[in-house]
Amino acid sequence: MQQKLLIGTSKGLVVFEKTTHSWQIQETHFLGFPVSVIYVNELTNTWWAGISHHHWGQKLHYSKDEGKTWQTVKPPLYPKAAQIGSGKPATLKKIWIIQHGGSQYPNRLWVGTEPGGLFISEDNGEHFELVTELWNHPSRMNQQQWFGTGRSEPFIHSIVVDPADNNHIYIAVSCAGIFETTDSGKSWQPKNKGLVAAYLPNPHVEIGHDPHRLFACKANPKVLWQQNHCGIFRSTDGAKNWTDISDKSGIANYGFALAIDHQNPLKAWVIPAISDEMRLAPNQALSVCQTKNGGQTWQTLNQGLPQENCFDIVFRHALAIDKNTLAFGTTTGNVYLSENGGEEWESLSHHLARVECVCFG
Repeated sequence: MQQKLLIGTSKGLVVFEKTTHSWQIQETHFLGFPVSVIYVNELTNTWWAGISHHHWGQKLHYSKDEGKTWQTVKPPLYPKAAQIGSGKPATLKKIWIIQHGGSQYPNRLWVGTEPGGLFISEDNGEHFELVTELWNHPSRMNQQQWFGTGRSEPFIHSIVVDPADNNHIYIAVSCAGIFETTDSGKSWQPKNKGLVAAYLPNPHVEIGHDPHRLFACKANPKVLWQQNHCGIFRSTDGAKNWTDISDKSGIANYGFALAIDHQNPLKAWVIPAISDEMRLAPNQALSVCQTKNGGQTWQTLNQGLPQENCFDIVFRHALAIDKNTLAFGTTTGNVYLSENGGEEWESLSHHLARVECVCFG
């Protein structure tokens, strides 16, 4: 089977395939339409694509033959009783993340959406139900501690299923923070101790944080990483405590994208930006930062990347890793790939539309 790279853009899904000597565009799907999410379910080898139609709203498609044919399913729908404000009904604005339920639940899918709803399917996406225990969590319903950041409503963009216990799940909400369930969503607890919300009057609130991306190391699920609005954080005790591992003297700090080594719990990559106010590559030089020691030190990797007059940034789902191969796409339609852990980069394309999401197939 040839290795493939799926690039979701604001104008379609572009599929690269690795040939004998190079990566080449194989085909394009959903031409002209914004791709909000792409996901490859390795348990079933199913490709999923969420399409944000300007007129028809969010659509959800899947393919069981690597894009040769596509089927459509009904996207998650909020119940009529679900509200985002006083009397305002909740409606699906965007699907941010899709994640399978683990080997213990091979027919299960989790879907994170905007405005902050988590959905579950027990039949491989044929039907979805809102996880009401999270939707009705007091921090969202009564205390109104969930809020939008750059968007008008909060959204769930990261879902982490513990490979050893598939009832154990973490989610990341912008803006609210990290939540954990140990019973497949029947109850939820915030896990934000040690995080900093510098934009709030009390930066050490329990709920109100803005994680940008969340992962757990598959080889050691107690080690979690997050790229956060206020830095880079890491936990070694299953999210009971978080430690700020940002590079205090370098550029590894603010950003959106994160990738981790799922065999080595000390190794991760981020793609930094200047700040929320100025979403540009630091010094207008595109760089990837890597740590090999759990964030004690960071190394800047930029060989093959533009180092002047660069206006690229990388969204939270636009960096992907497959063993020692990393790939990312930028807001200006550039795609870069490294087959040696980020030491050297090559450009696969300079002329795509804005890249929203990247994954290997």
